[in-house]
Amino acid sequence: MTNFFKNKLTTEKKLLLRYKLRTIMAFFYPFNLNKLAQIHRTDKFGGHYYTPHYQHFFKKFKFRRMNVLEIGVGGYDDPIRGGNSLRMWKSYFPFSKIYSIDIFDKSKLQENRIKIYKGSQVDTDLLNSICKEVGEFDLIIDDGSHINEHVIQSFEYLFPKLKKGGYYVVEDTQTSYWSQYGGTSTDFNTKGTIYEYFKNKIEALNFMEFEIENYEPNYYDKNIVAMHFFHNMIFIHKGANIEPSNYNKISR
Repeated sequence: MTNFFKNKLTTEKKLLLRYKLRTIMAFFYPFNLNKLAQIHRTDKFGGHYYTPHYQHFFKKFKFRRMNVLEIGVGGYDDPIRGGNSLRMWKSYFPFSKIYSIDIFDKSKLQENRIKIYKGSQVDTDLLNSICKEVGEFDLIIDDGSHINEHVIQSFEYLFPKLKKGGYYVVEDTQTSYWSQYGGTSTDFNTKGTIYEYFKNKIEALNFMEFEIENYEPNYYDKNIVAMHFFHNMIFIHKGANIEPSNYNKISR
């Protein structure tokens, strides 16, 4: 009988069934993001060590009703492979909707509370239509192409679509040092690399201390309240950056 069902099930159905079984297993570890990553076979724990950082920052959001966006589904051009981290987020955030973007058609991986759009992470028309449909996001994770230019362009478009209090996370930032992704390991001040770009955003945290008369703060000055740099990942915390200087009295 078992062999009969094995023969009747297509490769696609077998794989989709396997995903469902993993979701059932994950039900028993609702608070352990490392374990959920292992169950769903995402490289966010093991291949990388991202989930301990995610657990630290995201645990306060666990039972909220949120819109979570992750750029990149995984599985390359295979329509039934990938989505491991999307299912992990679905398990960890039981009341949230999980959205994703991928350049390949991953519609077969959609399920309740997981919706996937086909297209590029730098296609502003696509991003605009998604934001019009969904509204603002509570959490945004860039695990997409990892091309330096793409990472920066996506951030500049999507960070304004992030709710105050939310986090924008960039993964696999080691590509800032890899030439094939537009990075460099020799000149860390090269314009257009991931770390050159985000290191400059640190200044936004302290614009109140600038000795510049009538300085006009930009969007990032006003809306970045914290940045956390870890091995191969960056967390940007959005909020109202209004804490005044305790010393600088230059007019704003």
